[in-house]
Amino acid sequence: MSYQLPEDFYYSKDHEWAQVDENIVTVGVTEFAQEQLGEVVYVELPEEGAKVNQGESFGVVESVKAASDLYSPVSGTVIEVNTALLEDPSSLNDDPMNDGWLIRIEMDSEKELANLIRVADYKKLISEKK
Repeated sequence: MSYQLPEDFYYSKDHEWAQVDENIVTVGVTEFAQEQLGEVVYVELPEEGAKVNQGESFGVVESVKAASDLYSPVSGTVIEVNTALLEDPSSLNDDPMNDGWLIRIEMDSEKELANLIRVADYKKLISEKK
């Protein structure tokens, strides 16, 4: 399968993506992660105003196969939550790279982006897992 992996996104080794727009980071799970999970049936996300730390869990996705923690790619404050997923997580299954986004974070420090990987390295990471 060919995955949608935008060149300008950052990726984590935990299969989250991060789209950066100045100091606002939109976070989601990659198509690879969604495929590994299978059909997501439940999502638990933080409230707006919650503080998150890079590499620490901020929520959970449950699929028909397993429950998995979601890890924040950056530290900061949650400024928006995709509340539609809480009632109906289907867009996470159908379009994890767009409509299935999870949270938006006001990033504390751009320096943390250096701890994430770019698309070429992420492609290597997932090719090793197949």
